[in-house]
Amino acid sequence: MNKDSKIYVAGHRGLVGSALWKNLQSKGYTNLIGKTINELDLMDANAVNNFFETEKPEYVILAAAKVGGIVANNTYRGQFIYENLMIQNNVIHAAYLNKVTKLLFLGSTCIYPREAPQPMPEDCLLTGPLEYTNEPYAIAKIAGIKLCESYNLQYGTNFISVMPTNLYGPNDNFDLEKSHVLPAMVRKMHLGKCLEENNWDAIREDMNKRPIEGISGENTNDQISTILSKYGICVNPLKSTQSVSVELWGTGAPFREFLWSEEMADACVFLMENVNFEDINPCNPSKSAQSVSNEIRNTHINIGTGIEITIRDLANLIKEKVGFKGELVFTTSKPDGTMRKLTDPSKLHSLGWHHKIEIDEGISWLYDWYLNQK
Repeated sequence: MNKDSKIYVAGHRGLVGSALWKNLQSKGYTNLIGKTINELDLMDANAVNNFFETEKPEYVILAAAKVGGIVANNTYRGQFIYENLMIQNNVIHAAYLNKVTKLLFLGSTCIYPREAPQPMPEDCLLTGPLEYTNEPYAIAKIAGIKLCESYNLQYGTNFISVMPTNLYGPNDNFDLEKSHVLPAMVRKMHLGKCLEENNWDAIREDMNKRPIEGISGENTNDQISTILSKYGICVNPLKSTQSVSVELWGTGAPFREFLWSEEMADACVFLMENVNFEDINPCNPSKSAQSVSNEIRNTHINIGTGIEITIRDLANLIKEKVGFKGELVFTTSKPDGTMRKLTDPSKLHSLGWHHKIEIDEGISWLYDWYLNQK
């Protein structure tokens, strides 16, 4: 890519897209295009085609997606598969029609089987059943991988798919129903800390920034307490002093891997700058080791740290960083999801990129970012 190449970042306002945008700008790329959903509905094929025909982007990073945590994935199953398929199909096909030089498609490591070997290499894709709670989302992302792969093989496009592990960072989603586990814990424990300290000014400030089911800082203390209690942030009335508990789903036993979103963005831009489909095609004649069967599969690339932590240990780490002194209650009747989801980043390492930011430092940065948002 040249510094003045026209680069379209789909989903540039989200956790992933905003990190990509920031990284591209920091590296001197000056011709970036971003459209909000009000400006361009990616589920509208005609609108997407018109955009590509008018703007003619040279490079595309497809970071737009319908995303959420275990609750949202399991509840809005139809929306997750339909909306993601529509977004992917429209953008990838328009990129092909308009001769985009390179496209990078972002998926998720939930594409791998529920009982995948740990750590998960790229070639374990489609070797077993998926985790039920996020199966619709995973199937959509698998379809995106295969769409890119198939267009490369039939049409000679240069479309790359990457599978980031669990991400966290600036512009994360802190909605208590729809967010991922780490930002949800940060917010719950922040609000729990405020309740411990009887700091209603801080609680109202938080609720005004991010209302919960229409309840904001303008509501009464009782109304705010009721909605917080619904999401497991509760004052224990039986204790003589102000005692607060925070409820977390599951047993706390599952392991998860986390990557700072800005590092994920750096890995993606590195791949856009340095890696083409031919470099990861196992049947490329220039490669010394070729696929024995000549079947081209699993050309996607994991983006992760290769390091995991239990949900319980993560919760205790966040508790320490936030300064919450109350009780963490794991609701064992709620689902855990997949017990382990550790990526094997060997392919990415062999291409020349490694992560640097570890989870304890990242959580401190995320909490500081959360507190300082207007």
